Amino acid sequence: MTARRVVLVGGHETLAAGGEGGAGGPDGTADGPIPDVIGTGRELYAAAALPGPLAVVPMTLGRDPGLAAHAAQTLGRLAGHRAPGELLLTRPLGTPTHLVGWLRAAAGRTPEGHAALITAPASSPEQDAELFRIARLVRQYSALRWAEVALSGGDPDVPEAVDRCRRLGAHGVTVVPASFVGRRALGLDTSARGRAPAVRYGGPLLAPAALRRLVAERVAVAERHWDLGGGDGLAAAGTAHHHDHDHVH
Repeated sequence: MTARRVVLVGGHETLAAGGEGGAGGPDGTADGPIPDVIGTGRELYAAAALPGPLAVVPMTLGRDPGLAAHAAQTLGRLAGHRAPGELLLTRPLGTPTHLVGWLRAAAGRTPEGHAALITAPASSPEQDAELFRIARLVRQYSALRWAEVALSGGDPDVPEAVDRCRRLGAHGVTVVPASFVGRRALGLDTSARGRAPAVRYGGPLLAPAALRRLVAERVAVAERHWDLGGGDGLAAAGTAHHHDHDHVH
């Protein structure tokens, strides 16, 4: 039996938004634990057009609800020309509930007197607002005094959020990434260096071993779902996206 290839697709949480190219590995490192996160357009089409069984994993932490549906659209253009079950779309890597739990664990490593600055690339107004909701839950269900939000390329950006933490009385700031984007892409190497209070990087959100395990679990569940007659995941992704879209509007 031919081994199933695994392809990871991402959007604004991996800097693969808009599709094509240069996402790199999760956490923005060239030598990341799982390299080659690609966009859901031409890159995914080219990867899925190669022969052999394929599983596609949407690399979202819960703030890109349309990612799986976009991947399903691309895969759907090829599915009719492939054997049933050859192309599988897994469940997204994470949900907002997962993200709250992962952020709480990361925030638990924040030094005393530090604010946790939950940071991610800016996205749509709805998904930016979702990050503020998630930060509120992290603070509510942890021992943190401060859990603030910074949006790289958005409002508030990292320097503004660090200044807010200072004005709130924090002695330091621990930046906790709520994405797979690393410190350079978040602007931390330039925007926060040398500023008061002291700024430290608390990432990555998921350790490499944990990330590999999660990807493997999503693929195993998708394969088991197919074997039991549950479908290839393409239709389910589109249905879930329309359900979320209806709630937003």
